Amino acid sequence: MLHRRRFLTFLGAASVGLVARAAIAQEPLPKVVVTKDPSCGCCSGWVDHLRQAGFSADVIETSEINRIKVRLGVPQDLASCHTAEVGGYVLEGHVPADAIKRLLMEKPQAKGLAVPGMPVGSPGMEVEGVENDTYDVVLFGPAGQKTFARYRGVQQV
Repeated sequence: MLHRRRFLTFLGAASVGLVARAAIAQEPLPKVVVTKDPSCGCCSGWVDHLRQAGFSADVIETSEINRIKVRLGVPQDLASCHTAEVGGYVLEGHVPADAIKRLLMEKPQAKGLAVPGMPVGSPGMEVEGVENDTYDVVLFGPAGQKTFARYRGVQQV
């Protein structure tokens, strides 16, 4: 009888955990505010990727994008073509939506995520007929920089 009670308690706790995860998964994703240069087309492709993944996004166009990067604390070696803010974090470059969702779920002590440069195949940088690059999504902040995830195109590897 004692074993059955423990088993039922375990099942109840597991059910609560599953329900909590489902509730989190159904919460609306926060809005992403993207700042980009007006002449950059790949940034629009990245915004489309975010929207397809369930994020809402506002886009601000400015030729002063470097000032935004400095204000938000983006390290120069991680700079890319656009900068965004979501849930108190900074996103630099073509960060896949799945990595952003993980960031928001795990809430690490960091400034944000970056995909330096413009890797072919990253969201918004797809080139038909060209092999996708493998690239790192970098977690950065006061503690330094480290690889948060590795992708080839939009697939984590």
